[in-house]
Amino acid sequence: MSAEAWIIDGYVDEPACLGVPPYISPYIRNVAGVLVFHEFTVRYCTIDQIRSDYTFLSKVNKSDLVVMIAGVTVPGKYLGGTPAGYSDIRQIGSSLQGHDRPDTYLGGPVLFGSSQGGGMRAMRQEEFGFDHLLHGSPAQTLDSFLQGSEPVKSHSYSIEDEWAVAGAGVVKDHPLFPYVLCELETSRGCSHAESGGCSFCTEPFYGKPEYRDISGIVSEVKALYEQGVHHFRLGRQPDLLTYQAGAGEFPAPRPENLERLFTGIRAAAPDLETLHIDNINPGTIARHPDASREALSVIVNGHTPGDVAAFGMETADPAVVEVNNLKGDPEMVLDAVRIVNEIGGRREQGIPHLLPGLNFICGLAGETTDTYRLNREFLDQILKEHLLIRRVNIRQLMPFEGTRAWSENALPVDEHLFRSFKEEVRKQFDLPMLRQVFPVNTVLQHVIIEESSSTSFGRQLGSYPILVGIPMNIPLRTILDVVIVDHGMRSVTGLPFPIPINDLPAKVIRWIPGLPKSAQPRILVKRPFRDQASLERVAGVSFPQDLFSFTSHAVPSQ
Repeated sequence: MSAEAWIIDGYVDEPACLGVPPYISPYIRNVAGVLVFHEFTVRYCTIDQIRSDYTFLSKVNKSDLVVMIAGVTVPGKYLGGTPAGYSDIRQIGSSLQGHDRPDTYLGGPVLFGSSQGGGMRAMRQEEFGFDHLLHGSPAQTLDSFLQGSEPVKSHSYSIEDEWAVAGAGVVKDHPLFPYVLCELETSRGCSHAESGGCSFCTEPFYGKPEYRDISGIVSEVKALYEQGVHHFRLGRQPDLLTYQAGAGEFPAPRPENLERLFTGIRAAAPDLETLHIDNINPGTIARHPDASREALSVIVNGHTPGDVAAFGMETADPAVVEVNNLKGDPEMVLDAVRIVNEIGGRREQGIPHLLPGLNFICGLAGETTDTYRLNREFLDQILKEHLLIRRVNIRQLMPFEGTRAWSENALPVDEHLFRSFKEEVRKQFDLPMLRQVFPVNTVLQHVIIEESSSTSFGRQLGSYPILVGIPMNIPLRTILDVVIVDHGMRSVTGLPFPIPINDLPAKVIRWIPGLPKSAQPRILVKRPFRDQASLERVAGVSFPQDLFSFTSHAVPSQ
């Protein structure tokens, strides 16, 4: 009988995750591959599963080896799917100690440092209660330990590509499988590191860019697809546009490489449902507009709609840009926003193909009261030009040891300025922007219910999916199409599509867009309706075609 190993997943990639994050990172899959190579039977659970059911720990404690991947490098609000913090890790580490205990290993971003959130330094901890710390590449360090040798300091994608394929089967143990998004690493390191990198960023720790071969990425996609995965994101890189680009601090995109990448992925997973991206450097677009247009066109032709190009803008204050060696000034970012709108703004399935997402960091060195005014003016200009932005993230700086921000940042941030800026953006920018990006009557396909109550919440799988609140109790993991009927500052309200008019709960009738309040009692009295014409006669208004379903028992059930 083979030895048993458990992987505990305490890593969350995105803020605003709801429930158990429908995401499984390359860290996890590569570590699983190492364990498979060393002939372990591999088991997997999430930190949220342990929090909700401590019997998981008794199962873990009976194994031969335990690996925990934990932490996050982006602070933010996590709705239920909270990454493992220092106290979680210590509690798990101590619970695995004792007689005949498993050999324990800890890796992931938590080794960079641990903090309670933005606005506080991420302090490095030494005592986690685990036997070994997996610094650098968790998979390669684990492999070295299991071979009884010293960890190698260099990194090799050629080795990790084999582990990525071997570890693909671990995805089946995710509690939301097959509704999981698998991130695909394309590179590590940053060309901007030549001049020291951005003051707060940990990516320069990896040095100059190391690009993964297309064949390795495609082989991993094929292995995951054969396990039943249909949702992918090209992430874990500071700038996808410069994938396998030339030398220099700001190399020009090479669209032909992206073309080969997307073509290979599509061939390996012909019926994939999601193929999204993550980080794009706006400085690349502004410095190389023509090559970037070509590269963005390749992405739009190869991905799936509803995608987001996350821009690390950080600030609209040129002085802060200079002091912190950021990638582009406000005019460059604005040019990049225009170009992404030009190439990615067309709609398919009712939603834009590819839109920018903006990240602001408050508390950087050189920040003044004027910084917040400039940030607001930048967003006002976007509204004035009728440009579309998918989302704006605003966070306080969380400096990591080894970065310039550790010693040079302007902590603590002025809490009043930060809160007022954030509130203004939510009310004066996010709300009108959501109304433009997702107009009333837009249909979102394949929304997965992640929290069920009198108001259920769900999202599509993808990069930064919009949170949808449905004023009905819909069973967990139900997948349904949703029509948008209203907007909040960071979410939308929707109803099942087509709207089941004959079965819709009475209290939900009021959410039907365009329905006069005076017509609501008549709708309830006159139900059931046979067709849209009879409904419109009673309502006294016209509705878009195919908005309603007239069959009975149309409310979704699990």
